[in-house]
Amino acid sequence: MMYPFMTLDNEAEITHSEYMDDGRVKVYVEKADEKDGFHHLTCYLPSYEITDVYGFDKEEQEKYMEVIRSTAHLIMEFSKDGGFENASGF
Repeated sequence: MMYPFMTLDNEAEITHSEYMDDGRVKVYVEKADEKDGFHHLTCYLPSYEITDVYGFDKEEQEKYMEVIRSTAHLIMEFSKDGGFENASGF
């Protein structure tokens, strides 16, 4: 299951998976694009391994990875609690 995490000011969406048995969490960034449909990036925490990129240039990738790096501790915590809404008590 994927949980919503953050919508950036450029309308890119960041979601994350549940905490997996192997200790990893999948983080997925997606942004609508008129020409291509959607651009996306997949990253696994805690290693920050990027496994799939489509449509994002190096500068965009680094921008999204900076957001992921700066919030990784929250993503990891929320992944254990069923996403932000369950972790925050909303």
